[in-house]
Amino acid sequence: MKVDAGELLETFRRYLRDHSLPATHQRLAVAEALFETGEQHTRFFVVIEGQVEISQDGRRFPPRGGSDFFGEISLVSRSPTTATVETVTPTRALVIAPQQFRALLDRTPSIQRRILHSFSERLAPHVI
Repeated sequence: MKVDAGELLETFRRYLRDHSLPATHQRLAVAEALFETGEQHTRFFVVIEGQVEISQDGRRFPPRGGSDFFGEISLVSRSPTTATVETVTPTRALVIAPQQFRALLDRTPSIQRRILHSFSERLAPHVI
């Protein structure tokens, strides 16, 4: 099951609007960290425009963007972040606080399935 990030972004926006839940739009400059490995992370990011690079255990992964999302592992597991995510272009992101993120998961099964699928794909190489 491939997560359609664009569809997911629209689902987030619609849910937040329909339930009057706050989310912020944040503009980030080049080389700005969304979060770094080991932080007690407290936000969920959905990239609206721009690209970010992920690094983990000394490995750098190709830039990602186009409605990709980050922060779910730390928020779901309530553990420190597993990677560093940094902008490589000017970036705009939708930022969702923990309470709103949990409300999305609790009240929207389609979002919950997509987030958990992504969560498992991202953690699987570290578990096996």
